[in-house]
Amino acid sequence: MRYTLLRVLVVLAASVLLASQPAWATKRVALVVGNSNYQNAPLLPNPANDATAIAATLKGAGFDLVESRLNLTSSDMRRALRDFADQARDADIAIVYYAGHGIEIDGTNYLIPTDARLERDTDIYDEAFSLDRVLLAIEPAKQLRVVIVDACRNNPFADTMKRTVASRAISRGLARVEPAVSNTLIAFAAKAGLTALDGNSTNSPYATALVKYIAKPGLDLRRAFGFVRDDVLQATGNRQEPYVYGSLGGEDVALVPKAEEPAPPPANASSEIRRDYELALQLGNKAAMSAFLAQHPDGYYSNLAKLQLNQIDAEDARVTATRKAQEAEQQKARLASEGAQRAEQEKAAAEFKAAEDARIAAERTKQAAQDQAAEAERKRTASQTSTVAMLSTNGPVVDSAKPDNIATATPSLNSEGAKVAALNTAPPQEDLAKSVQSELSRVGCFTGSIDGDWNAASRRSLTLFNRHAGTKFDVKLASLDALDAIKLKPARVCPLICEHGYKADGDQCRKIICAEGSFLNEDNECEKRRGKKPVAKRNTDERPSRADRPVRERPEPQADVPRRQATARPSGGSGQIVCDAYLCRPVRRGCHLDYRGGGGPGGGTGNVEVCN
Repeated sequence: MRYTLLRVLVVLAASVLLASQPAWATKRVALVVGNSNYQNAPLLPNPANDATAIAATLKGAGFDLVESRLNLTSSDMRRALRDFADQARDADIAIVYYAGHGIEIDGTNYLIPTDARLERDTDIYDEAFSLDRVLLAIEPAKQLRVVIVDACRNNPFADTMKRTVASRAISRGLARVEPAVSNTLIAFAAKAGLTALDGNSTNSPYATALVKYIAKPGLDLRRAFGFVRDDVLQATGNRQEPYVYGSLGGEDVALVPKAEEPAPPPANASSEIRRDYELALQLGNKAAMSAFLAQHPDGYYSNLAKLQLNQIDAEDARVTATRKAQEAEQQKARLASEGAQRAEQEKAAAEFKAAEDARIAAERTKQAAQDQAAEAERKRTASQTSTVAMLSTNGPVVDSAKPDNIATATPSLNSEGAKVAALNTAPPQEDLAKSVQSELSRVGCFTGSIDGDWNAASRRSLTLFNRHAGTKFDVKLASLDALDAIKLKPARVCPLICEHGYKADGDQCRKIICAEGSFLNEDNECEKRRGKKPVAKRNTDERPSRADRPVRERPEPQADVPRRQATARPSGGSGQIVCDAYLCRPVRRGCHLDYRGGGGPGGGTGNVEVCN
């Protein structure tokens, strides 16, 4: 009886010990093969890259063994499968990933080594490896067996090999397969009978999706392949649909178990981390963020710090790309002005275009990092504000119920009747204004004294920030939202404005010095002086003097010619003359001239003869 009881206790202790082992204590092994450099077929660019990416993903997921082999010949592939079969015997999960050429003959799928020739269809049995051979290598695994075949590309061997039997079928892609062993999955990059695409990037669409989902902690393998299918369909415009054959049980099966959530840190530790992060954020430089991450490498605020660090790195990259683009543009302009050879100018133009493309890409990366960091900070401040509101009162606080002076702590009663001081939701207005002024000065929008007086100069500076940062903060009063938004800007936002005769150089104004023969115009630019136009002058040396001039001959006097005597006026006339468009004549007796206005002879009548 005593022996029986002892045996029962031993069994119970062993059961408890086994049950207390972590869920991820299973042994996981993988064989990753990528064949790109085929000796008797064109180069495949992506399989080697795809295999490298998958191997890195599985190693990062904590697999016990990941054998990564590239460009295997027939003998190397045979040896790799044999060695991996030994590793799979005591493994719980075994995976084989193959990328390269594959072919289907008479309903059987074959993986092709790099030295295969396949001059005739019967060579497939000697020079390639059937999929059944791969399944045989992983069959000893205890819990899960997975074969991923990214070999559904267009196969050049299928078009060149000779058919020894006319009825032998060789189709596009791979054939449908059903594994004979349970808990086995076979995943194809494309549905049976269809081909897969290599894509236009470093990795194929199928490998890109696998890296994204295959090692996601806690994600069921069937759902992971479903997400892979959706991504590949979207990436290829529904031209390629991955497929999975085989079945699993009802429980979730994940390649990477879901990590246990760590216990939340104590409230005081979290407060200290938050204060350290806000201090680093206020400094806003790379050294401060790196120091924070060195002290707090994990956690919520470390993720925020990494986003801020990415934003700073993106800004540095943008500045470097902009400087290189400016140097390339100056080089291009210099060669054009010097009349360099056409080849040199074309080379300079190509370098400028590449530098400009890099600058644009850096601008986009910087904007994306900035938006991501701003969104994370917005969520943090919103969460912090809601937490403060929950701790301040027993229920939600509406805007109309908030006190006017938010800096004053008002006592309230909790459920036990003890008085609790409500938390301040914002610093005093003067301190807040001083902080906003300091941040505005840092980003180049404020030049006044940082005294906490929110005057007209402070409002103008916030208006400038809104204009150049694309924000719409109320400038009448300093606010926490404006302070947080300004803190997110790692560099100058408002452009540097210099006096006439000076130009902006980074954060300083430098005097403009014009070259000799140039002057500074009203547009603050150096302009070349124009030479005075020559004025035509008489050559006085060749002009004869007055004494040397010939004496003008005077006409000899002629005999006097008797002048014509005037015609005697008719007696009794008035002596006045009237003219019309044709002639002038004396005014008739008894008549006189009356001025009526007008233009005189030839025009309107000026003087009119009036007779009584």
